[in-house]
Amino acid sequence: MKFLKPFVIFLFINFSALCIGSLLMADGPKGDWYQQLNKAPWTPDGWVFGAAWTIIMVCFSIYMTHLYLQRPTKKVNTLFIIQFFLNISWNFLFFNQKLVDLALVNITLLTIIVCAFLVTYLRDLKRKSILILPYLFWLCIATSLNLYITLYN
Repeated sequence: MKFLKPFVIFLFINFSALCIGSLLMADGPKGDWYQQLNKAPWTPDGWVFGAAWTIIMVCFSIYMTHLYLQRPTKKVNTLFIIQFFLNISWNFLFFNQKLVDLALVNITLLTIIVCAFLVTYLRDLKRKSILILPYLFWLCIATSLNLYITLYN
């Protein structure tokens, strides 16, 4: 029971970030601007993004619950809040404002924050650290897609 309440809270916060991000991205990937971009050959089909983010946020919520229960520190909370805002703001910068260069900086910072979670708390969480790897892996892919668009458009 000790695990369930913070887990549900992290699920709510993380999926809220996805929802807010979606609301901030205007036409998003269905809009003419995005459709006409020269995209990376390894860009996945649209349905992959939804499936990936669902898995990522469930795993990240489990990870954050374990971390929060083990280390309820200001540093953990601060990293989480920074991650939250970077995650949301990328959608706004990339899709809504079409600021692909600034979005690249944003997603690079987000990747660094998620990597900081992994490296900083690996000793504390040990095997449970595997739960943050889908997020880190996906951010590497997303960063490469953003970089490709920045370079070739």
